[in-house]
Amino acid sequence: MKFSQLSVILSVVITASTCTAFVPSNVFSRGSTKSFGPLFESSVKDTDVKKEVKVGVIGCGRIGIVHLGAITQAPNVRPVIVSNPTVSKAEAAAAQYGVPRFTADAMDVITDPEVDAVWICSPSQYHADQIKACAANGKDVFCEKPIATDLSETVEAINACREAGVKIMIGLQRRFDPNFSRVKQAVVGGEVGETIMVKLCSRDPSPPPFEYVKGGGGIFADMAVHDLDMSRFLVGEDPIEILSLGSCHIDKSIEVLDGSEKYDTAACLVRYPNGKTAMIDVCRQSSYGYDQRAEVLGNKGMIATDNVYPNTAKIYKNDFTGNADMPFDFFLSRYNEAYVQETIAFCESLVNDAPVPITGEDGLVALIMAIAADKSAAEDRWVSFQEIVQAVYCKSPTECELIAQSDLFPEGFKPVADAKELLVDDSTA
Repeated sequence: MKFSQLSVILSVVITASTCTAFVPSNVFSRGSTKSFGPLFESSVKDTDVKKEVKVGVIGCGRIGIVHLGAITQAPNVRPVIVSNPTVSKAEAAAAQYGVPRFTADAMDVITDPEVDAVWICSPSQYHADQIKACAANGKDVFCEKPIATDLSETVEAINACREAGVKIMIGLQRRFDPNFSRVKQAVVGGEVGETIMVKLCSRDPSPPPFEYVKGGGGIFADMAVHDLDMSRFLVGEDPIEILSLGSCHIDKSIEVLDGSEKYDTAACLVRYPNGKTAMIDVCRQSSYGYDQRAEVLGNKGMIATDNVYPNTAKIYKNDFTGNADMPFDFFLSRYNEAYVQETIAFCESLVNDAPVPITGEDGLVALIMAIAADKSAAEDRWVSFQEIVQAVYCKSPTECELIAQSDLFPEGFKPVADAKELLVDDSTA
């Protein structure tokens, strides 16, 4: 069975087409992100009576504050409680955005009887348990990527939501970036014909500290996962296999780390159905600021994005002509609008009880792609994504483990190429 069936296999919304073809409709008409208000165009008619959706936010760090700011401007959505282990941060966020309650304990948010949906903006290692707790308490979930730090926990978390009949949306914010969204619009609309090749580059302004890299999951899971997901988003199909490599050029201190944590530079070649190919390069340092671009070559033309600058001003001199300022040097500045747009999209799904635009399926496939990329670089070979799926064994929908080739297989274990057998059928978006 071909891995190109993965959208059907993993579909969280079996009544809707795969979200890889989703283009956020609210991206193309937005104004400045200086004010959140004009960004939200509710599809709810004035004559409609919609219940107010009450939400809680776990994590009041940088990402949590961005989401909270957007939530407070969304019609028919009201934050009622926030949490942060350092309770002073939760208190400050509550005061800034008029949230009536704050706490140091995430479970206070999850178990609050007034809360309908929870934003999980906590560190990655807590995501899976918090998602499961939300499902057990009947709360819809928005979760920053990743769903979990390993594949078996990811399957468990998705299944917990499916069994509980709650929505889960994953934060892959680049899909909401106006530049990448316009490229997707061109692909879907046939403006460049049939896709032949996709190119993506992602280069950070400066490398993270050693302490961040150690235990961070490696360059493919921590950094390139966004580009792997973007390649799938732009191609509109599920990938077949991947060839990856990594190296270290910037911070030699990380060379002592394990696996792909020792890389600060990497490249991937992803094979899609019908000969379509995606080429990705990532690097943890770009001396000139964030550099994140996309290009799609079709049989009738090409569409590409330029790098994004804080403004369009240019300087013209006898010894220099070019942009007056450097590109953005911080990810929240570069993707502020995208973070706002994805928050608004989930709010609209809650208010209208509509499918979410980025599902658990999308988060799961992105992780599978990152794991396969890591394995390819380590073993210096092409790796099929089907190979990664086959390594998961589930005793029950919420009791899963990874089976290594050297392990003694559990009684009754049969490797599955069809990953839908790992997931519970569900029609909840």
